[in-house]
Amino acid sequence: MEVISIERSTYEELLTSFNSFVIKMKEMASRGNDKGLDDWLDNQDVCQMLNISPRTLQTLRDNGTLAFSQINRKVYYKPEDVERILYVVAGRDKDSKMYNLKTECL
Repeated sequence: MEVISIERSTYEELLTSFNSFVIKMKEMASRGNDKGLDDWLDNQDVCQMLNISPRTLQTLRDNGTLAFSQINRKVYYKPEDVERILYVVAGRDKDSKMYNLKTECL
């Protein structure tokens, strides 16, 4: 076994640096735990909330109307993003109903 001796001040500096590193790592790990998927919605939830088909949901993602995150093949949505487009989807639904009413009257 080889013994290495260092000055006390150097050892204390090294120990302080290591402890601050450990604290930073614990903070980063705890931030990662806070970002669970508990609040996020999946495709089925969004389709039910907006009363739309999965294909319409795909179109909303494709044209950039609805923001999403994808992990592997699973797609997730923030509730606030879904609420933001709730009026857009409701407006489209009203427009299509109005169009149908106009064509029926002709």
